[in-house]
Amino acid sequence: MAARASSPSPAQARRDEPDDADIGFLRFAARDPHEVAVVDPTGRPWSRGELGALVARLARAFRAAGLAPRETIAIAAPNCAEYLAAYLAGVYAGLFVVPVNWHLAPNETEHILTDSGARAVVVHERLGEHKLASLVSCNERVELRLCIGRAAGFVPLDAFVAPYSSAALEASPTGRMMAYTSATTGRPKAVRLPPRDGHRALVRITAGNRFLGILPEDGNVHLCASMLYHPAPLVGCEMALHMGHPVVLVDVWDSEPLLQLIERYGVTTTFMVPAMFVRLLKLREAVRRRYRVASLRAVVHGGAPCPPEIKRAMIEWWGPVVWEAYGATETPGTVVSAVEWLRRPGTVGRPYPGGAEAVKIMDESGRELPPGEVGLVYLRPRSGERFEYLGDPEKTRACYRGDFVTVGDLGYLDEEGYLFLCDRRTDVIISSGMNIYPAEIEMALVQHPLVRDCAVLGEPHALLGEVPKAYVQLEAGAAGGPAMTAELLRFLGERLAAMKLPKRFEYVERVPRDPNGKLYRRLLRKPRDGSVAP
Repeated sequence: MAARASSPSPAQARRDEPDDADIGFLRFAARDPHEVAVVDPTGRPWSRGELGALVARLARAFRAAGLAPRETIAIAAPNCAEYLAAYLAGVYAGLFVVPVNWHLAPNETEHILTDSGARAVVVHERLGEHKLASLVSCNERVELRLCIGRAAGFVPLDAFVAPYSSAALEASPTGRMMAYTSATTGRPKAVRLPPRDGHRALVRITAGNRFLGILPEDGNVHLCASMLYHPAPLVGCEMALHMGHPVVLVDVWDSEPLLQLIERYGVTTTFMVPAMFVRLLKLREAVRRRYRVASLRAVVHGGAPCPPEIKRAMIEWWGPVVWEAYGATETPGTVVSAVEWLRRPGTVGRPYPGGAEAVKIMDESGRELPPGEVGLVYLRPRSGERFEYLGDPEKTRACYRGDFVTVGDLGYLDEEGYLFLCDRRTDVIISSGMNIYPAEIEMALVQHPLVRDCAVLGEPHALLGEVPKAYVQLEAGAAGGPAMTAELLRFLGERLAAMKLPKRFEYVERVPRDPNGKLYRRLLRKPRDGSVAP
C-alpha cells in the first residue's frame, strides 16, 4: 500500500476522460480480489474480494427481504469495514441509505428513522446495550434490524447474508446516500437527491478526485479520519473504493496516531476539518518532525472556516497538498488549491468538475450582486440534479432561484470569480445595524495558545440589539475568569475591530460538537452559569 512518489497534475487528470472500464468498486473486486480494499480501525485488512463478496451477499439479501429500489435503510455504527459494505450494498441495490449519528439521543434517532421511512437498520454491537435497546423499540416501521456482531433483538449480519451468493453483482450503483442536515439549530431534515443513473453516476462521483490529479489505481491510499455518518468522509471513502484505492479507517481521532497512520500506510489522500489542523499544530515540534508525511498528495479540508494562520502553518508543514472544498449536503460547490489560496487568502475557490457549475451572490430579492458585495451564496450544481428536503416542499422551494440553490451562507465574489465566505445567514450578529460574523471572531480566538476550542453567538442587548458572546474551552490547566478574559480581549484587540470584540465570555468544560467538529449551537443557547463580562 505504499504510495508512488508522484501523481498526475490536475490538468492531466482533466484531459484523461474516464471510460466504462476504469472505475467501480465491484469491477476492481472481481478483477483483483486479493488487493487490499479496507484496513479497519483494528488494523485488520479486508481484501477487495472479501469486501466485494459481503457487498454482493448483502445487496441480494436486501432484495430478498423485500426492499425495493428507492426504499430506505439506515446505518448506525462506528467506523468499520462492514459499515462500508452495508452502504455499498444499499446503493448497488438501488436504495436510499441514511447514515445515522450514533451519538444522538434516542428521540433524535427515532425522528430520523421515522422521518426517513427506513425499513431496515444496520447497527454495531459496540453501540452498547442501552443504545441498542432503544433502537429495537424506537420505530415500528423498521422491519429489519441487523447487527454487526451480536445483540438482543437484532439479526446478526453474517447470518442474514449466509444464504446468498457472493458472486459479483451485474449492476451499477443506482441508490445513494440520503443524509440529514445536522441538528445544530433544530430538528434535522433529510436531503434527498434523485436516484443515480448507474455507471454515469460513477463518472460524476469521481470527477472531483480526477480534478485533484487522483486517478484510478494510481497508488493512492485514502485515510478516513472522520466519522462515516457525515457525508464528506463517507463520500470520500466511496470515491476511493470506486477508483481502486485502499481505505484506512479511524474510529477515534487523535493527532499523533494520525501521523503514525500516514507514515505506516503511505497515505496520500484524506479529508479533515480545521479543528484537526489546530490539534495537529499544537503537537510539539519534535513530535511533528518524528513522522514522515511526504506521501500526502491531496489533503482536502472543509466543514468549517479555517483560520488563515492555521492554514498557512499546515501548508508550510505538509506542502502545497492542502486543498479546501466548500459545499453542503444539498449541493457540491467550490474548491481551491494551496497555491491559489496563498495568492488570495481566505477564498474557498471556484467551481470544479463534480462541483458547482456556477456561483452567484444575490440579495434577499434575488438581485445578483457585483464583486465585493456580501449576499447569499447561490450555487448551480454541475450535475443539474435538484434535491428536496424530505416532506418539506416549502423549505425546498425557499432554497431555489431557478437552477441556483442556497443553504443560507453569506459571502462575496472577487473580480476573478473566487468565492469568499462570511458566515451563515442565521448566525450573523446584527449589532447597532452592522453585521458581525461569528466565524471571523472564532478564527481569531482559537489561535490563542490557551484556547482549545470556542464558539461565538449573538445575545440580546438592550441598546445595540445583539452583541457577540464567546464560549471558550481552555486547554488543560488554564483557568477562566476576569484575568483570562482581559488576556483574550487583548489578544483579539490586536486582530479585530472593537465592534467585533465579545461583550461576554463564558468558560465551558467542552464546546458541544460532534466528533467531526460540527458545532451544536442550540446547546450553547441553553441558560448557563459562569459568564464573565469584560
